[in-house]
Amino acid sequence: MPSHHLPLLLTAYQYRFNRRLEAMSRHLVDDVAIAWEELGTDLLDGAPPALVAALTGGEQWPSRTLDDLITTDGSPPVRMTVNDDTVEEQDLQWGYILHPHGIEVINLVHEDIGPVVDWNTDPRTVFSDNPAHWSSLAPAPVITPVRTTPPQAAPPPASVSGSPSRSAARR
Repeated sequence: MPSHHLPLLLTAYQYRFNRRLEAMSRHLVDDVAIAWEELGTDLLDGAPPALVAALTGGEQWPSRTLDDLITTDGSPPVRMTVNDDTVEEQDLQWGYILHPHGIEVINLVHEDIGPVVDWNTDPRTVFSDNPAHWSSLAPAPVITPVRTTPPQAAPPPASVSGSPSRSAARR
């Protein structure tokens, strides 16, 4: 569902992968043996604590891959690839395509393409999960736009002695 996956993916791109699409693609697509069972809060690593709290309510759960599959004939499981021929048999409702300018969200039940959500979108933005709202001819369906800047890691320290303030070192 876009309301769950988009905040994780936008935050992962902006913080964990430091806006490096190739690194994010490698992690999410290339380095997975079979498929993802669930995307977790480990994708939020490096994000400001206030943003993580806003997105998760303080809960944490790991990303999990489908590594322990057993096929009916005993053969090794094969990587799940989604394309026009396999999408119906995999019973998927949503697809996400990583582009240099943003993430395309496709309602696989009704559309072949979808609107693109810009990578600079605030991850706290609330998106609709209604498939009819994700038309390829319309912008991404935002329910609640966020008009403020994303939270910072910590507010700058107040200067008590009147000396010039220094910014904290980033890791």
